[in-house]
Amino acid sequence: MAEFAGLRQPDRRIMVVIGHYGSGKTEFCVSLAMLLAKNGYGSYSRLALVDLDIANPYFRSRERRDLLESAGVRMYGSAYQHEITAELPALGADIRAPLEDADCRAIVDVGGNDSGAIVLNQFGKYFSPEDALFLIVVNANRPETRDLAGAMEHLEAIERKTGRRIDGIINNCHLLLETDAACVAKGHRLCEQLAAETGKFIWCDCFPSPIVPFEQIAGRYEYPMPLGMYMRPSWIDK
Repeated sequence: MAEFAGLRQPDRRIMVVIGHYGSGKTEFCVSLAMLLAKNGYGSYSRLALVDLDIANPYFRSRERRDLLESAGVRMYGSAYQHEITAELPALGADIRAPLEDADCRAIVDVGGNDSGAIVLNQFGKYFSPEDALFLIVVNANRPETRDLAGAMEHLEAIERKTGRRIDGIINNCHLLLETDAACVAKGHRLCEQLAAETGKFIWCDCFPSPIVPFEQIAGRYEYPMPLGMYMRPSWIDK
C-alpha cells in the first residue's frame, strides 16, 4: 500500500465494522489494521483484529492471519488455526481476550447483513458506547445499498436486530478493478444523503490505492482511506 499520512485515528478503543456482503467490509478491516500497525495506534500497546463473521464463507479476515500477525496485528476468530478451516463457523475460546484487554485496540469484523450481525449480541457487554464505535460500510454499487432507501433499510435492520446504534458510515463504493475516482464520488453522494437522513456522520471515504492514485481524490474528502486490496485473490483477475 502506498504511503499515506492522513489516516483517521479511531476515537474509541474498539471499532465494530458491519457491512453487506460485497461492501468491502473485510478489506476495510484488514487495510485499517495494516495501516494502524505501520503508522501507530494511539496510546495502546497492542492491536488486534477480531473476525466475528460467521455468515460469509468467502473473504474472511482470518484468511490473512499470517500477513496480519507478521505486521504485529494479533488475529482472533476461528477455533481452528489453519486457513483450510477458515470457512467453518466456529469461534475460538480466546476471542474475548482483546475485547477485555483495556490496553488493546481492537477492530471487529462482523458478518454482513442483519442476521450475521446478531452474533454481536453474545458479546454485548464489551461494546459500551464509551468504548466501542459502530460503523457501517456502504457500497453504492451493490444492489441492496445502491440507493438511499436500500441503504437505510440495511442500516435500520442491523440496528433492530442488534439493539445497537450505528455511529458512522464508511463510503466504500467500488467496482473491483474498474473502480475510479468517479466511483468514490458516487458513493460519497449516497453516504451524504444517508448521513443527513439518519443524523450519523461519514467516518471516511475509501479508495483502492493500487488502482486509484491518491492525487485523484486529494482535497475532495475530509478523511480519505486507502485500501490495500489484501483480500483480492489472484484468480478473480484471470
